[in-house]
Amino acid sequence: MKLQRMNRRALALGALAVSGALALTACGSDDTGNGDSGGSSNAAAPSDVKCDDAKGQLLADGSSAQKNAIDAWVKQFTAACQGVQINYKGGGSGAGVTAFTQGQVAFAGSDSALKPDEVAASKKVCTGGQGIDLPMVGGPIAVGYNVNGVDNLVLDAPTLAKIFNNKITNWNDKAIQKLNPDAKLPDLKIQAFHRSDDSGTTDNFTKYLIATAKGDWPYDGGKTWQAKGGQSASGSSGVAQQVKQTNGAIGYFELSYAKDGLKTVALDTGAAQPVEATVDNATKAISEAKVVGTGKDLSLELNYGTKADGAYPMVLVTYEVVCDKGNKSDTLPGTKAFLRYIASEDGQKILAENDYAPIPAEIISKVRTTIEGLS
Repeated sequence: MKLQRMNRRALALGALAVSGALALTACGSDDTGNGDSGGSSNAAAPSDVKCDDAKGQLLADGSSAQKNAIDAWVKQFTAACQGVQINYKGGGSGAGVTAFTQGQVAFAGSDSALKPDEVAASKKVCTGGQGIDLPMVGGPIAVGYNVNGVDNLVLDAPTLAKIFNNKITNWNDKAIQKLNPDAKLPDLKIQAFHRSDDSGTTDNFTKYLIATAKGDWPYDGGKTWQAKGGQSASGSSGVAQQVKQTNGAIGYFELSYAKDGLKTVALDTGAAQPVEATVDNATKAISEAKVVGTGKDLSLELNYGTKADGAYPMVLVTYEVVCDKGNKSDTLPGTKAFLRYIASEDGQKILAENDYAPIPAEIISKVRTTIEGLS
């Protein structure tokens, strides 16, 4: 774990080669986004923020996976732009997209790109335009576990799929033992936790299982959990908390929630060595992403099946969902100013210090251009 923490800190410097930023928030907390994440937020001085004519209140909703970064961003942005209040309700990616298509928020954060029916619904609130996806941050989906006496754990996709599909139910199962011959695995029931709310983290976690262990994960995927059995909790923070307090537990959440002694699984992807859930390893996997959106939409296709050495493939990208045209005149200046800031190099530095992975330079440059054209 010490090595993992060192890798994360080193990434704060190393990730500067890849410019980026993040999506506005996350899958299941009720935080407003105005709190202190507890991480470093000194990467950008308030004087570096360009406020333009931003003022008033911005309402937003969506993904909880990026809550910790949002807290740091909002702290910096509102210190510089004191006429703006950002009120973010992290009700989950599904709730965020629904709020956006119903015209309740200026923008939303989602860990999954808009579906065709959601784009169609957005045209009703984006006068003369439609909702678009702007990738702002990447990050590894960590699989956290709590098993007394087991400090290092390796799992592969088929074994993960069987655990979360209630086919492997005990920690000393032969499949887990085979992957961890040196571990003292107890005769203990597995308590698998998944998200209770519609979640982009769930969508990306199950996309990984579908891509790499389809035979053991016979589901279509999506934001709603489909497998039977297991236990549920709301938001990334809720799942992490349940894992932390339950011996025998395992669950998935964004890496920034793997705090206070929570241990995370290394993935056997077929690479030379099992791959840890770190920002730099996630960045390597995200570098294989391709833009598949059309027009101003910049949705990405991720390579969940990569076997490249040092690439952690269980990743998500959070999108800011906003109108390309037809944004409300009273919120447009504030929306553009905030998005411009989080897509900047200054905003990116904050991400690297809070266990998030940057968007590759060639993609984030397109995001910045698109933001300037929002109307």
